[in-house]
Amino acid sequence: MAAAGVSRHALARLPEPVIQTSPNTQTPLFPNSGREYNPVVTLNGWTLPWRMNNGVKEFHLVAEPVVREMAPGFKAHLWGYNGQSPGPTIEVVEGDKVRIFVTNKLPEHTSIHWHGQRLPNGMDGVAGLNQPAIPSGKTFVYEFTARRPGTFMYHPHADEMTQMAMGMMGFWVTHPKEKHSDIDEVNRDFCFLLNSFDIDPGSFTPNPATMLDFNIWAWNSRVFPGIDTLNVRLNDKVRIRVGNLTMTNHPIHLHGHEFHITGTDGGPTPKATRWYEVTTDVAVGQMRQIEFLADEEGDWAFHCHKSHHTMNAMGHDLANLIGVDHRGLAGKIKKVIPDYMVMGERGMSDMTEMEMELPKNTLPMMTGDGPYGSLEMGGMFTVLKVRKDQAPNDYKNAGWFKQPNGTQAFEWKGATPSPSRSKDAGSSAMKRMHPAPEVEVKVKKPSGSTSHNH
Repeated sequence: MAAAGVSRHALARLPEPVIQTSPNTQTPLFPNSGREYNPVVTLNGWTLPWRMNNGVKEFHLVAEPVVREMAPGFKAHLWGYNGQSPGPTIEVVEGDKVRIFVTNKLPEHTSIHWHGQRLPNGMDGVAGLNQPAIPSGKTFVYEFTARRPGTFMYHPHADEMTQMAMGMMGFWVTHPKEKHSDIDEVNRDFCFLLNSFDIDPGSFTPNPATMLDFNIWAWNSRVFPGIDTLNVRLNDKVRIRVGNLTMTNHPIHLHGHEFHITGTDGGPTPKATRWYEVTTDVAVGQMRQIEFLADEEGDWAFHCHKSHHTMNAMGHDLANLIGVDHRGLAGKIKKVIPDYMVMGERGMSDMTEMEMELPKNTLPMMTGDGPYGSLEMGGMFTVLKVRKDQAPNDYKNAGWFKQPNGTQAFEWKGATPSPSRSKDAGSSAMKRMHPAPEVEVKVKKPSGSTSHNH
């Protein structure tokens, strides 16, 4: 059995496609038909509604160009599903019979691969191998049974380089049909996808030919400060499902808590194999599911630990000016270029204080205001907010946390002890036993013709 086209007569009986354009995190969609489950919350996303048809759950995905607000002041022209990139999360229960109609409104053919699922070979979605590609303007249907519980993804397997670089992807969650020894019940269940783009400052459309040098690192096609916070109640059991469809790995780090890795693409991890972590690396094409007890109140950073992934669009070819004193030179340059500004000689934090004009549709490289100043972040960064007075099933942002007296770092105004330096490292240090040889550097001016341009 393979994915098949849908006739014009059958199209009249399709479930009406649901379109969502708001970039805000939508409330969880509790099932109004079929078997019950505790739904997920898709960060800056939503869950796709379905209809029951003779015991089959029917969904309708529409592949189409979309405009995605990645943060206030920055929009991208992407490709996605049902009005957004990523597409809506699909939620089912283990054992559900599922029918997904896919209508192609892209300018080229497409397909959908159900990443990580057990299903008939003809439903796996690799165009040319498992099925014909879905032509522009046509609708195909996929039918299979959700055979095992877990967290999966969906994405095209036709012109994959272009279509995934343009934002075509989505999450799929299969809930267990009954109590499972390796799947605990939780109070909050979040999910999001890691994705990346190469969008030049001042432009709107990603460059799909980029292989590694991306400048926009996103969670669900949102970048800080546009990523919503994860808002939970003190002592909630929290699950976060993270899928990676970028071209590199991401060490995802949570402050203030330890977590277990409770699931992968292959399903729930046996409890005997788990250990505590504060960072987990999510490789390309992988999903990692973490769980923890939110037992420390406060605002806790949650981010990728690759530093340049917590920045917005940046120039990769800038000269390194750290430590360069060009005060005298700057004055001379300003006589020729009055608006010239010194940048980078003391580090990059000055970037957050400058009010320099940016190209249209461009975010500052480092941004985001907190209660005590700039966070100097961007990209893959948000905040886990743990509050004792957060009501169950309430996902509203409770505002900034006020630390109790005596529990915040403060400026020291007394005498400071002398700091230890590396020369005081002690007897365990390996000292140089032989003097370093003197090296004389001679510079010879090249003569004659050369192929290099100086």
